[in-house]
Amino acid sequence: MDAETPKATELNLPQAFLLLATNDVNGKPEVPVFALRTTVAGAILAELDLIGAIELQGKRVKATGTAPESEFQRELELIRGKSRPHSPKGWVGMLESRAEVQRVYEGMASLGIVEHVGEKHLGRFRAVRYPEKDHAPEAALLEKIQAALSGAPSDLEAPDTTEPEAGASDAAVPDAGTTDSAATDSAKPAAKPDSKAPDARTIVLIALLQAAGLLGKLFPAADLTRATELSKDYWPSRAVEDELRMIRLAEQEAANL
Repeated sequence: MDAETPKATELNLPQAFLLLATNDVNGKPEVPVFALRTTVAGAILAELDLIGAIELQGKRVKATGTAPESEFQRELELIRGKSRPHSPKGWVGMLESRAEVQRVYEGMASLGIVEHVGEKHLGRFRAVRYPEKDHAPEAALLEKIQAALSGAPSDLEAPDTTEPEAGASDAAVPDAGTTDSAATDSAKPAAKPDSKAPDARTIVLIALLQAAGLLGKLFPAADLTRATELSKDYWPSRAVEDELRMIRLAEQEAANL
């Protein structure tokens, strides 16, 4: 990876989401902190799913037999080491943390995409922010998403719920594998075999942004109907939505006490 001229395709999903969810100038999140942490956790699951390291079997997340190199090896080992598999929402709850978010930010800072800036409060505490340093990666992401949202609804294909034919393969997105009983839940979003169709990684990023409530803010003029359908179909983004819904309900109940 070229640290001086990073490309959008080189960003993993947590990095891409954080870059779009952070104010370019002041480096502050554009969504509540709890939504930031929850969606980053979902993006980690989505990244591991896309590279074929994990899969959804029934209603539980399991590591696959193949384990490609990943920047989220620790999280993968955690999933692999659990004696009892957990649901996607359960893993989102376990992975969401301030440390995970900061680690992803620091990874982008090391690439020169954002800048680590500390702010003193009351002369004692420091709030770390990550304003943008190189706009090229974010511009490339925005262009890809805009192109995807501007296309015909058929250009965004919902997750494939059918088993691949024998010998079939997808070079763009490794297949994590599914069982017959869980084909619907464990399938990944896939772009149609058309050069103008968005790639699977862009589709997954759209689903995550929609789950976090950020897609409409980034693209207020876009028709998000198809993107809404997609975000409900993909299991990591659905897990993010479920977790955020529970957090908001808990906050409302606490406020009414």
